[in-house]
Amino acid sequence: MNDKNLIKSTCKELNLTYKQLGELIGYSEGALKTISSTGKVSENLEKSIALLYRIKELENKNKEMENLKTTLKKLLDLK
Repeated sequence: MNDKNLIKSTCKELNLTYKQLGELIGYSEGALKTISSTGKVSENLEKSIALLYRIKELENKNKEMENLKTTLKKLLDLK
């Protein structure tokens, strides 16, 4: 996330368009394009993107826990 162009690298890493990223963090596509081209990233935008990464991380952990739960249920049903 410490890339020179935070918006571009975030979109690339999370496989999002500027429009999709904007919808997730409350910015318009146009605003993100302008910010990306000027490099003037506000503290609020940085925090919004950091929170988006945290949400994605927690979603992945939740998915792993659900998979573990399903596996454990299957194993317990074998008895």
